[in-house]
Amino acid sequence: MAEQNSSFSQSDGSAGGQGASRADLYREWIDMALLTPIRVAWDDWRTQVGSIIIAFYLLMGTVGVALVEPPTQGQGPRLTPAFQDWSVPLGTNDIGTSILSATVHATPPMLQMIAAGAVFSTAIATVIGTVSGYKGGLTDRVLTTFTDIAMTIPGLPLIILLAALFDPSNPALIGILITINAWAGLARSIRSQVLSLRDHSYVEASRIMGAPTRRILVDDVLPNIMPYVLINFVNSARNVIFGSVALYYLGLLGGTHENWGIMLDGAYNGGAIYSLQVIHWLFVPMIAIIGISFGFVLFAQGTEKLFNPRIRARHAETVEDDTAPYQE
Repeated sequence: MAEQNSSFSQSDGSAGGQGASRADLYREWIDMALLTPIRVAWDDWRTQVGSIIIAFYLLMGTVGVALVEPPTQGQGPRLTPAFQDWSVPLGTNDIGTSILSATVHATPPMLQMIAAGAVFSTAIATVIGTVSGYKGGLTDRVLTTFTDIAMTIPGLPLIILLAALFDPSNPALIGILITINAWAGLARSIRSQVLSLRDHSYVEASRIMGAPTRRILVDDVLPNIMPYVLINFVNSARNVIFGSVALYYLGLLGGTHENWGIMLDGAYNGGAIYSLQVIHWLFVPMIAIIGISFGFVLFAQGTEKLFNPRIRARHAETVEDDTAPYQE
């Protein structure tokens, strides 16, 4: 019995030790994967301001559409200037539609276009560029040829042709359409960076240790190119914003929903560039376009430090020092 009790107590103790070590591993993973990146990013004022701007647009596209009535004709007197009638605080257009309502309800489709287009182009470019640069050989030649073909196709005529053929109404599909071949240049740039990274000592050490290709790419290659990828993600988002606004302004995309480009087109045709009384009709969508682009740029610049291992380690060590009394 004594031996059995002893064995039971030993097994309980080992289980408890395993449970404690597992808890420490979970805690360390949460700290390194979640808390440390948040601290690193939030330490830069650009991240703070960019996050606030992006959060404002996200709230405008979710909560705002529930609080602000949809744009309809006759919401107020025609061509009411901004800040004169608080039932339509940003004024109205030539048919009495509230500029505020039109701007707010144009935000959700724009956010969907940005997300779909930027994610599509950046993901395709990152996968093709990384695999092509690391694998080399036949894989590299095939993917490089495919990328070169995509680069030779003129972007704007292709977009206009596809828009005329398919007449897309889904905002996500429009976002992908705008970036249909925009990924090619980024893929070539990423390939060049990966070519220089694959011969580094730490990548070679991972190969010698028998690490699978997927793990080498995820752990050793991608973290070194992520700042560049993040910057280009923001550039893709800005291109989607400007591209969609331009296509709607030119009337090349159907007016199935509100868009800031449609508002700019209406303001231009309505004489907003000639009259200070209705200049708000032109300025409000312009400010909306500039504001979201500025927010993305600030956010990207501020989060470059996320992928610097020295900065991440310094913030992680600070966390460990702060929590040392608790560990004792």
